Amino acid sequence: MTFPVPAVCNWPQPLPSLSASAPRREAALLAGKEIGVFTEGDPRTQLSLSPAALVPRATFREQTPRSFGIPTPTAEELAALEAPVCSDPVDFCVCCRIFGILLVFVDVAFIIIDLLVTDKTTYIPLEYRSISLSIALFFFMDILLRVFVEGAQFYFSDIVNSIDAVIILVTLVIDFIYIFNDFEIFEDIPRLIMFLRALRLIILMRIFHLAYQKRHLEKLTRRMISGNKRRYTKDGFDLDLTYITGRVIAMSFPSSGKQSFYRNPIQEVVRFLDTKHRNHYQVYNLCSEKAYDPKYFHYRVHRYMVDDHNVPSLSDMVEFSKDVQKWMAQDDKNIVVIHCMGGKGRTGTMACAYLIACGLFTTAEESLHFFGERRTDRTTSKKFQGVETPSQSRYVGYFADVKNIYNLTLPPRNLLRIKKIVIYSIHGNGEDLKVQIIMRQKVVFSCSASKNCKIVHDVEKDTVSIHLCNCPILHDDVKVQFLSSVLPKDYDNCPFFFWFHTSFIQNNRLYLSRDKLDNPHKPKTWKIYRPGFAVEIYFDAIDQVVADT
Repeated sequence: MTFPVPAVCNWPQPLPSLSASAPRREAALLAGKEIGVFTEGDPRTQLSLSPAALVPRATFREQTPRSFGIPTPTAEELAALEAPVCSDPVDFCVCCRIFGILLVFVDVAFIIIDLLVTDKTTYIPLEYRSISLSIALFFFMDILLRVFVEGAQFYFSDIVNSIDAVIILVTLVIDFIYIFNDFEIFEDIPRLIMFLRALRLIILMRIFHLAYQKRHLEKLTRRMISGNKRRYTKDGFDLDLTYITGRVIAMSFPSSGKQSFYRNPIQEVVRFLDTKHRNHYQVYNLCSEKAYDPKYFHYRVHRYMVDDHNVPSLSDMVEFSKDVQKWMAQDDKNIVVIHCMGGKGRTGTMACAYLIACGLFTTAEESLHFFGERRTDRTTSKKFQGVETPSQSRYVGYFADVKNIYNLTLPPRNLLRIKKIVIYSIHGNGEDLKVQIIMRQKVVFSCSASKNCKIVHDVEKDTVSIHLCNCPILHDDVKVQFLSSVLPKDYDNCPFFFWFHTSFIQNNRLYLSRDKLDNPHKPKTWKIYRPGFAVEIYFDAIDQVVADT
């Protein structure tokens, strides 16, 4: 059952068939493919009618599909979900494949040396003979592992796998015999010794099998890199690509050359889009660090320059959302494909902005949670593959205000100057810190203990206050990053940083706790950044007339 809603997602308020108390997420679920959410029978979607991904975790535990007035998903609907990927043994299997190739050549080298250099009178140390036996045992264990992971019936259904297993078993038997060739029973039949040595070259046949497995190795490597991000694994495709809605796709970078070995091959992405959405897709590249020839996607590529682990400008978010809405309104079949490098942080920031702009969600929290649930394959791991950094989440919140308060226009410009930065619960006295302020990709101010600021350490309060001198006037998107010779570096090659927009600063003050700062938000850093770690900034407001003078 669907309701007619405009293609650009401007929701009627309220939907006539829903009670006034029905949540917007339920309306979105029922509303149909026009908004790009999931309807029964839509071949472009991979989500069943279960509302699990649309409901906050806390409330969904107490709810069932029937409590929402939605039928329990059928087996066919559940089968539409992407096939789960067994990621636990992936890392080990990839290493086995690579290590196996090297071992084949090592073993062949030993066999050739054995055949060319040794003779009947030459004593071959037991350690030397043990090398080939160890290699054969490694391959044998490799087969056992794959049979355990894939299942014996599935593994041996491939004739090449069966031949490979026979090769390994024969090689292992030969190596067991050969390692004991100094027994008296063999001394009287040297030709048998030479035959066994030469027969060991059967291991060369493994090279052909490993070459046959090249695609399998590439597939495993791509799955290892993508982790538990939801992949598209149907109709002959295996791509790090997720339908966030029926009309919004998030994916990792479409790559060529060596990078295509572990990321989406661009030819496969083109084949997928031309197969599923020919002449109805538009691609958005959010990477500032990498691009590709737009002719691959028939020149329907838009690029927004966003640095890795950073945020798009608020103006770019508004421009992007309007451009997507315009494209969607042209045809109900039109879809958008959004990607950065991993298809998570920058991609999620922009995707969440559009979901808010089109009216599917009103709050940043709902949009961020929805994107993360759609991008995450919880059948393989519990790691949440949503928007990555606190600053990115903060900017989705800014955008929600732009939509709900300013009707998708930028807020009035607010001119500010930083006068003091207070850091709470930091190790040391702060003398090693260096502060950089960045606007429009340029460092507009820098200070340290010996330049442009005064650093005061309060031992009793456990704070470091940085009083800035001659800070320039700031406006719009601002990045503040901290450098240190003592604290470990992470994203952006610095200990911690954050973004803010001056138009959303209230009362000339900004307080960011540990979980709101980029890098310290990660649990792995909490041995360094204690629970009370925070940064507080005090501003001076600047009148526009004063700024003009």
